[in-house]
Amino acid sequence: KKSNSWKIKQHRDQFFKKSKTLGYRSRASFKLIELNRKFKFIKKNTNLLDIGSCPGGWTQVASQIITIGKILAVDIKTMEPIKNVKFLKGDILENNIKSEITRYFKSNLDVILSDMAADTTGSKSLDAIRTNQLCTEVIHFSKDTLKPKGVLVSKLFMGEDFIEVKNLAKSIFKNVNFFKPE
Repeated sequence: KKSNSWKIKQHRDQFFKKSKTLGYRSRASFKLIELNRKFKFIKKNTNLLDIGSCPGGWTQVASQIITIGKILAVDIKTMEPIKNVKFLKGDILENNIKSEITRYFKSNLDVILSDMAADTTGSKSLDAIRTNQLCTEVIHFSKDTLKPKGVLVSKLFMGEDFIEVKNLAKSIFKNVNFFKPE
């Protein structure tokens, strides 16, 4: 019953319909388009890492902008290929995957994107904590891999640990912005 109502809600969603019409892999594509329009962090020569990339909505948008830089997409799920994008199947929490990413970019990484979310349990509180823990891991990883003035864009849920994750980000990055795309 739950999954059926989810399907109905998705098909009524304007961004779901628009993504299908425009050939995007997911409605999340519009989130990245809106974020980049506001903050202008993806350029034609950007070296970009998309963590938790499947099904590829954010990677697809980035690949339409980046013509000179490199794009690496990483996910534990298999993602259909996108032209001019290298895909790495693996878990970002594993050291061997982190090492492969570091070798690929050779200390020349401009942007990390993470639209990762933990599999939902039905408990909003638990889901927020689990997804925010992923965000925390990405923040720690980005500290060691992004170039100075590099950009991290990550999903973060409003939950009981929101302030903790926000403070971690502020302790590492010079500028921290919070933005909820339409």
